Amino acid sequence: MLEILAPAGNYDSALAAINNGANGIYLGLSSSFSARQGADNFDAEAFCAIILRAHLCGVKVYVALNTVVKSGQEIQNFFKDLLFAWNEGADAIILQDPFLGKLVNETYPQIVLHLSTQAGVCNIDGAKFAKECGFSRVILARETPMAEIVKIAEIIETETFVHGALCTCFSGQCYFSSFVGGNSGNRGRCKQPCRKKYAYNRNENTEKNYALSLSDLCVGEDIQKLINAGVISFKIEGRMRRPEYVAAAVRYYRGLLDGNVDTQARLSDLKRTYNRGNYTKGLAFGQDKRFLSTAIQGHLGEKVGVVKVINGQYLVESRFTPQKGDAFKIIRDGVEVGGANYAKTQGKCFILDSKNRLKNGDGVFVTTDTAVNTRVLSEEKRGEISLALYFKEGEPAKAVWKNICIESDASLQSAKSRPLDETEIRACFAKTDGLPMETVFDEITVNGNIFAPKSELNAFRRKVYSTVCGLIQKDEREALKECEIPSVQLKGQNNKTAVVSDDFTGIKTDIAIYKPKDYSLDLPESFTRGDYEKYLYYPAFATSKELDKLSEWIEKYNVDGIYAENYGGIIFAEEHKVKLFAGTGFNLTNEYSVEILLRRSGLTAYAISKELNEKEANALVSDRAFALSSGNIKIMDLCYCPFGKTCNKCDKREVYTLTDESGRTFPVRRYLSADGGCRFEVYNCADLVGIGINGAGKLMDVSLLSKKIDAVYAKDNEMKQKSIYQNCTSGHYKRGVL
Repeated sequence: MLEILAPAGNYDSALAAINNGANGIYLGLSSSFSARQGADNFDAEAFCAIILRAHLCGVKVYVALNTVVKSGQEIQNFFKDLLFAWNEGADAIILQDPFLGKLVNETYPQIVLHLSTQAGVCNIDGAKFAKECGFSRVILARETPMAEIVKIAEIIETETFVHGALCTCFSGQCYFSSFVGGNSGNRGRCKQPCRKKYAYNRNENTEKNYALSLSDLCVGEDIQKLINAGVISFKIEGRMRRPEYVAAAVRYYRGLLDGNVDTQARLSDLKRTYNRGNYTKGLAFGQDKRFLSTAIQGHLGEKVGVVKVINGQYLVESRFTPQKGDAFKIIRDGVEVGGANYAKTQGKCFILDSKNRLKNGDGVFVTTDTAVNTRVLSEEKRGEISLALYFKEGEPAKAVWKNICIESDASLQSAKSRPLDETEIRACFAKTDGLPMETVFDEITVNGNIFAPKSELNAFRRKVYSTVCGLIQKDEREALKECEIPSVQLKGQNNKTAVVSDDFTGIKTDIAIYKPKDYSLDLPESFTRGDYEKYLYYPAFATSKELDKLSEWIEKYNVDGIYAENYGGIIFAEEHKVKLFAGTGFNLTNEYSVEILLRRSGLTAYAISKELNEKEANALVSDRAFALSSGNIKIMDLCYCPFGKTCNKCDKREVYTLTDESGRTFPVRRYLSADGGCRFEVYNCADLVGIGINGAGKLMDVSLLSKKIDAVYAKDNEMKQKSIYQNCTSGHYKRGVL
């Protein structure tokens, strides 16, 4: 069955999703490990209550434990939350770390696992690896092209986003919030620096706008193309948004799948509950003209008219009939100039109250439509249970649900006057004690003249419903017991150096990792003739065309292996019988994930997460460990053109800069994918200086440096590094991230 999967940032949003036709909801626990720490999330009481309500209505509940997990107490807390969620009835657990998923699958094979979009599955390699680790479903990276979706859906159950906010960075590879403010998106604490104003130094531009901000996704009627591609679950983003948005989004997509409602009216409702800069179809369909939302930030709403200034009043002539509480956003020449509230109606017009000075022709967009909010939140869905009831004199009363029999605490007595009849029983059990359900009676049998006080009959009803609801909530499963997770002790030290670059002229190192400027070209001699181990860069976002090119290079040149920024690289390396260097994109944060990775044949090296402090990183050191020590720090991968694909006007620089409102500049490296399209990497405003982590090999990225040889030569000398790099940072090694 096709599934509409809705966000539930709190109990009210969960109810809105259930009542409006969602097949599933996804949520986080308030304790930890949710990628939306800013949402209200669910404590134990609210979680159990919403699972019961959802299951009564035939709706599944998926629990997101989809952040990276650190060593020590965090691992213990993770398993505690995992068992709690599963034992209370969660239908699946969403994880970011596939290695942790492998450990869960080995320890508790009963638990259903879904691999988060944060794992970046975008090709068949990633899908195969997810399946090997015990995941039954992958939630695709939002950047995955349709051609890749078709292939992945043939391998594993597939879920894709159809609506809501888009991250500007490739899924799971964003370190922007982490490095500019110490709040990690991989820990659920993203502060969204991408929604602020920046200026690219392109074509002599200096004007700042929301250069990294993307429009909201709305696949809309093209959902049929995803269905044809084999996708079975359609996900709505928005655990940070209000219940009316959740309700309206579910109603819209429910209408599209059911095909028997006015979907345009429902789309209008959805726009009014939340809509950032109109909508884009998303990268599955190719970058469209509405992909970027550089002029407007936040909720745009829907246009309902224009301003007419008459006698100092702001009038709007419109078919829309506003009411008290409605709010508006005012747009002038494509830019937000302020807000307004409904004041009163005057003839065929309504009057706005605004603190801003409005002008004739200003666009009026409704952002709070109280009538819409009331309507979409007025639905209520009720479940149904079937009972057979048996009342026999001298025996306990019995209720049978499925194959389960529930008996009353006391035996039924003989009636001295008016006996119990079917009508009274039916009336009693029609009361569901506030539960959202209807009771269907398969059979009601009364044998003999029976007396049952109302108090005992009510008590029996409560016992029946309590028992049945407990079984429904927990899906009739037996609780899993806590298992001891064996400790892991990594051994050995590594003194090698690995360098990432697009040019190795004059560079001396143990391992060279070639990162192409253009995936359509052959490998340069500066790399192929060097006296070092040779690894090819497997990018975070790799489609079949990039993989074909890597395969060609492996066959043509005597390379040793690949440096993978995506988990799919594991399968690629093994199928091509080359060595694997697991890059920083694996975001390894605990020894259990490292130990499971080390089991893979061909693994010769791995990089410790660049978000750990020195103490945390030391726990992950072994004879195959590397840690970033100095050089450029990549903080984002952009899989789209940030200039709106205006290729005929582009100056096509190799490196741009992105300047924020504080004057900090972030280098942006442009490279060409295997199909000739441009992709971009954003680097931190300050380069890393230091000598890395004691016992771990040194990993350096010198892609942006002109003095590459000097930087590699200075790998053990922090003072010399500071003379090479203009702006410096020690990264997270001193304080780590939240």
